[in-house]
Amino acid sequence: MKKHLSMLAAALIAAGTFSAPATAAEHYLSGNVGFAWVNDVPTVAAFNLSPDAGVSMLGAIGCDYGSYRLEAEAGYQNNNFVNNGTIKIVSLLGNGYYDFNTAGVKPYITGGIGVATVRLRDITLNSNVRLDDDETTFAYQVGAGLQVPLTNKVMLDARYRYFGTTEFRTTLTGDKSIDSNSLLLGLRVNF
Repeated sequence: MKKHLSMLAAALIAAGTFSAPATAAEHYLSGNVGFAWVNDVPTVAAFNLSPDAGVSMLGAIGCDYGSYRLEAEAGYQNNNFVNNGTIKIVSLLGNGYYDFNTAGVKPYITGGIGVATVRLRDITLNSNVRLDDDETTFAYQVGAGLQVPLTNKVMLDARYRYFGTTEFRTTLTGDKSIDSNSLLLGLRVNF
């Protein structure tokens, strides 16, 4: 009997220890907006598709565990092409963050995986060739940033982000992948 009580007590202590971070977590909402540059664009025969800098927007809900964070993120990116048309990327990612424990400004690194829908729209290559494609594919991101506390619950966030997809099939270009670089500014609010 004593042995069973000891095992039960040990199990309860262990359960309390492992659940402690979950009760200490702060939930948060975040939003970022900035500029995005697409690096790898599908090419068709002699046509080189050159996108302009575009807009990138991110929104997330997550949990802050102190030195690390986990979140679910929705993203949108839109770039126009010099020769007409757009590339739009809608993504859903699960991200992890490691926050460096410093006073004041806090640097962090991040990475995430998920899915993205890539839409190539109204890209006119010449009078006979037009590119219109949608494809959903695996996506990933890595980045780094700085957080500046504005209050004890609100952080200003500045970040760099590299975003990429695995290869997907387009009508005219075959298997291609997309990658981009973004500079973003936003807010994170803990609650």
